[in-house]
Amino acid sequence: MSNSSLCLDGHRILLTGVSRPVGIGATLAKRFAEAGASVAIHGFSKYDMLAGHHSATPNGTEILEKQLCDLGLRVTSVTSCDLSEPGVAENVVEEAVAKLGGLDGLVLNHAYSSYGEIGDWTPEHIDSHLIVNVRASMMMIQSFVNQADTTKDNAITLFTSGQYLGSMVNEIAYAVSKEAVICLCKQASYLLGDKNIRVNCINPGPNDTGYCFGEAYKAVAKMFPAGRWGTPDDTADLALFLHSDYAKWITGQIIASEGGFKRG
Repeated sequence: MSNSSLCLDGHRILLTGVSRPVGIGATLAKRFAEAGASVAIHGFSKYDMLAGHHSATPNGTEILEKQLCDLGLRVTSVTSCDLSEPGVAENVVEEAVAKLGGLDGLVLNHAYSSYGEIGDWTPEHIDSHLIVNVRASMMMIQSFVNQADTTKDNAITLFTSGQYLGSMVNEIAYAVSKEAVICLCKQASYLLGDKNIRVNCINPGPNDTGYCFGEAYKAVAKMFPAGRWGTPDDTADLALFLHSDYAKWITGQIIASEGGFKRG
């Protein structure tokens, strides 16, 4: 999908989960800004570094901000912070509102993810997923609604995973938290419909964001009919559509953008 076919001029959007240059968040930031939106980005590079992501760098969000601004795009970063801390999620929205003069779009791409089979579960392991993936999202939605101009169209996009289509037994705490995000989408879309706020949820499927290599990478590619992984640009195509006027009649939907991925 070409950005020329989607105009987001005048839109003011907060994107979370923006820290790694090859991640979905970085691509979303660039594509939304290219479509004309003013974009605030939030990331937490410390998490990426601790998780051992191949492309993680310190201050990744700030580096991306400079790169995109150098291209003439309207992108600003908000203070890097840990969304698991009480009050932080709300502060991120408030800072973005202050920097952009308000928000009409919210894209919650952040995620906490770690493996843990049954027998390895601890309260801390479970809580880490629920707090970042569910609680932070709920608090950010609440803060977004509090400042929204309900006389105009507003859109919220959440991100889930493939747990509702197949098992993810090595990461059940993550899967449970992402299933809760689906529930949040459905409930929030009903709650906010008369406030002119649409809420939808994307399952991007396996995306080539630099976390899989070698034979494992090739094996996953064969699970797609096209013989290739999904890309952040594939995901951005759908996210842009959901925040455009083309999607003005779409809310409460969980949409898989995974190219016919065949689960075993």
